[in-house]
Amino acid sequence: LERSYSSQCWFLQTSAAHNVLQHILMIEPREKMTKFYDLLKDVMRGGERILVFVATKRMADQLTRGLRQEGWPALAIHGDKSQNERDWVLDQFKTGKSPLMIATDVAARGLDVKHIAAVINFDFPNNVEDYVHRIGRTGRAEEHGSAYSFFTYEDAKKARDLLSVLREANQEIPNKLMQMASSTAPSSSRSRYRQKSGYSGGSRRY
Repeated sequence: LERSYSSQCWFLQTSAAHNVLQHILMIEPREKMTKFYDLLKDVMRGGERILVFVATKRMADQLTRGLRQEGWPALAIHGDKSQNERDWVLDQFKTGKSPLMIATDVAARGLDVKHIAAVINFDFPNNVEDYVHRIGRTGRAEEHGSAYSFFTYEDAKKARDLLSVLREANQEIPNKLMQMASSTAPSSSRSRYRQKSGYSGGSRRY
């Protein structure tokens, strides 16, 4: 019973909402900033709320400064900001006064904002559990949403796990991601959950 429950928990944690269209953008690390600005021009045409995830507080501030210098209505939210600052940023985002918010995972925990048109993973998260949690910020309450994730060779160890999430949600899979997944070992997080659940991958069908 315990093994069955653990297996179900792993599956739920790594199952993405089927009403979120997942776009995996295979790029070189040096291309990321240029591709990001190009993507914003495509997805933020009518002032839609866009939530961007980055790996560090420093990157959140750096990216926000660059965006504001270019005229984008961006604000950052992360753990180094006071509660008052975070509340203000969140209010600006919710009301659409600053519809572009750059966030770290920690700062976005418990975030409940309706009508987020898209999530952008500027930095891919450390594991697929966080990936599913991030993209779940869009496509809520029967709405449809989009998630865009930059994926580089630096993220290769997460390729197999991501492939499973995409297959389960019937999403389009880039050929480069499949090639990367077939040539790399499973990530440590996936191995940990396999050991915890007793799942070997032989009988489950995606």
